[in-house]
Amino acid sequence: MKLLFTICGRAGSKGIKNKNVKNFLDKPLALYSLSVIDLYLKKSNYDADIVINTDSESLMEIFNNNPLRSVDIIERSADLAGDKVAKVDVIQNCLEVMEEKNGSYDLIIDLDITSPLRTVKDLDDMIEKKLNTDYDLIFSVTDSRRNPYFNMVMETEHGYDRVIKSNFNTRQEAPVIYDMNASIYVYSREFLQRKVGLFDGKCGIHKMFDTGVLDLDHENDMFLMEVIAKYLFENNEEFAEVYNNI
Repeated sequence: MKLLFTICGRAGSKGIKNKNVKNFLDKPLALYSLSVIDLYLKKSNYDADIVINTDSESLMEIFNNNPLRSVDIIERSADLAGDKVAKVDVIQNCLEVMEEKNGSYDLIIDLDITSPLRTVKDLDDMIEKKLNTDYDLIFSVTDSRRNPYFNMVMETEHGYDRVIKSNFNTRQEAPVIYDMNASIYVYSREFLQRKVGLFDGKCGIHKMFDTGVLDLDHENDMFLMEVIAKYLFENNEEFAEVYNNI
């Protein structure tokens, strides 16, 4: 079994300026993803490579000087650096470049830089689920705090109405909904090589601990996430080991 771990990050950011190269609780945000990979590989017997795909020289420097593991660096081309480029296209590029160098991989696992609150068990459980099911990919989710069948609305020509029309009177009646938190994706090589959309394959999920703030899109998100993270690092061993490993 040969694994390829991908970490992808562009230079700059519209929501939080240069968020991929910021510190998170005094440690580089980008290294939280690498820390989880490092801890996982210390406990597993799989052969693996790690690659960062970026157009940011600062991000390249962080990974070149990281204290954890050797990381291959792909300098992202301009056609993959726009803010409308699908991330799966960048991951496919990682696979193509790394296979030219190292031969075939069995699974490709992408960890998002801006999701620092994950555990080694999350990563382990997702890889094992992928290996023991026929899903084309597994992605991480959290319980949704709102439900389009019940308490989410949108503007229509007749005023505001539920996003999905229904007669549900309680949240418990509505179908169970999850939020994709973009933290971890585990792909089969065959699915990535098809170069199709995310939901053109058979998808499975892994439910992660709900921190309440998982998307770093605005400056106050970073502040709130650090408050939550500090509590978790002080009170939860699984989260703390990722922080302490950096």
